Amino acid sequence: MNNPKKILVGEDSSVIINLTKSILSFENYQMKAAKNGKQVLEMLEKEEFDLILMDLNMPVMDGASCTKMIRELDEPTKSKLPIIAISGNMHNYTMDEFRRLGFDDFIQKPLDYDKLLATVKRFLS
Repeated sequence: MNNPKKILVGEDSSVIINLTKSILSFENYQMKAAKNGKQVLEMLEKEEFDLILMDLNMPVMDGASCTKMIRELDEPTKSKLPIIAISGNMHNYTMDEFRRLGFDDFIQKPLDYDKLLATVKRFLS
């Protein structure tokens, strides 16, 4: 059997982390969570992931700064990871702006879990 895909979620809301974990586990995805961009980078240093869900607004280091740093990494397996932005302020950005920030796609908060799963599957299948 295939190894389950590993998803790293950068999100400071425990509620969203727990809901996302529940949804993703139905599809046999493994999920780890980081509460800020600095933790995302630390986890990425130690482990391999298949995809990152990244909240734009987090303490310590926001999602856009973290994504920029990931895109600048020397290791292509990490710098080219699909990164999906999660934001409640999506209307402040166009898709072109998300792409310029280094994101591959975005999902609006409050999260629509069907859209979340469909977006994750699109990048991981």
